[in-house]
Amino acid sequence: MIDIITLGCSKNLVDSEKLMGMFEAEGFTVLHDAELDELPEDAENIVVVNTCGFIKDAKEESVNTILELAQAKDEGRIAQLYVMGCLSERYRKELEDEIPQVDKYFGKFDWSQLLHIILKEREKLSPTFIQEETSLPSLGGRFRRITTPSHYAYLKISEGCNRRCAYCAIPIMTGSHKSRPQEEILAEVRGLVAQGVKELQVIAQELTYYGVDIDGKQHIAELIESIAKVEGVEWIRLHYAYPTKFPMDLLRVIRENDNVCKYLDIAFQHISDSVLERMQRHFTKRETYDLIEAIRREVPGIHLRTTLMVGFPGETAEEFNELVDFVKTVKFERMGAFTYSEEDGTYAAEHYKDDVKSRVKQNRLNKLMAVQQDIAEEIAAAKVGKTMKVIIDFIDGDYYVGRTEYSSPEVDPEVLIPADSELKIGNFYNVMITDSTEFDLFGKVVNEI
Repeated sequence: MIDIITLGCSKNLVDSEKLMGMFEAEGFTVLHDAELDELPEDAENIVVVNTCGFIKDAKEESVNTILELAQAKDEGRIAQLYVMGCLSERYRKELEDEIPQVDKYFGKFDWSQLLHIILKEREKLSPTFIQEETSLPSLGGRFRRITTPSHYAYLKISEGCNRRCAYCAIPIMTGSHKSRPQEEILAEVRGLVAQGVKELQVIAQELTYYGVDIDGKQHIAELIESIAKVEGVEWIRLHYAYPTKFPMDLLRVIRENDNVCKYLDIAFQHISDSVLERMQRHFTKRETYDLIEAIRREVPGIHLRTTLMVGFPGETAEEFNELVDFVKTVKFERMGAFTYSEEDGTYAAEHYKDDVKSRVKQNRLNKLMAVQQDIAEEIAAAKVGKTMKVIIDFIDGDYYVGRTEYSSPEVDPEVLIPADSELKIGNFYNVMITDSTEFDLFGKVVNEI
């Protein structure tokens, strides 16, 4: 029995799903995110932790999880413990010294050897994995077990990042941007559709850079258009774009393809020119406003999701007020925000003093989110009375829970439909929106699509 625990982002989840598929292809029984008391007492249980090392809270969660499992190993509740992912990529030596109960630590990309090690120990080494140098990104879609509801999946199109934002440690852990070959991605899409996937969440550390490392040109528009042509793909949603040198031809693809959701996740981080310069974002306030105007002009009705940061070193009250005014003016349909956290090895950690007090950071975050809450409530209320296409994700108590094309799973508002008639999970329905809050919509089914 093997339990794979995934911490952090959807990109980590894709790695875990591929590893799970590889184990299952070799005959192992595999669980995902199981509790210790769910593991059979009479089995030689193996646990693999896929860690996150993005910010302080994520690192603490990863370390605490490893410590808990190390204790379980000491108590004989699990037989083997392995750690992989971003945290062990960056802090492997420190982890090996501090938590020696772990059988082996793997980095972000070398842990496909884990299967080789386990098979070798059991004298079941498969010819498929005889090469210890096999790297997971090259495996494409041959092995993957979906852990999300079967009608949607995450599709990772690249690894790494060539942007060097002052605050971000991700390039330190993942390395430079590396695009997956388009044919490999399309083969994975076809494989996912064959498994029943209808909706793809296209993810990367930075979508718009796709292809630049191959021939110096941005190929994200071409890729998305090719995915949109695959029969059976009902919805495609784009996550984690970067504003600098944004590929404007992508907007045509979103506008002209009905199965490309009118949704774009693009992190702006801040609006003050002085803060953006310190962040090394290579984008200005004027360019930000111009880009948002162009996106909304070229794709009418598009919903923008963004991420903003408060409390970056040196952020003044005036600079923060610029950010508040920005949110009030632009009225993002979806917005998240977080406080600055100093990360080892980043430009900001080495060159700036983390001089905004924690209390001030939190107060600014609270104020910004309060502004966004009012905006979200206004945007949701404007949908009341409209009939919208909704996919049903699951049933929860007295309601079916679904989403429109304007909502990504787990992070965006959902549509709640009374469970007074039977609906099919994973199917699409036309739903009349009858009520709203700042967080959710309520509706009733008009007909199945």
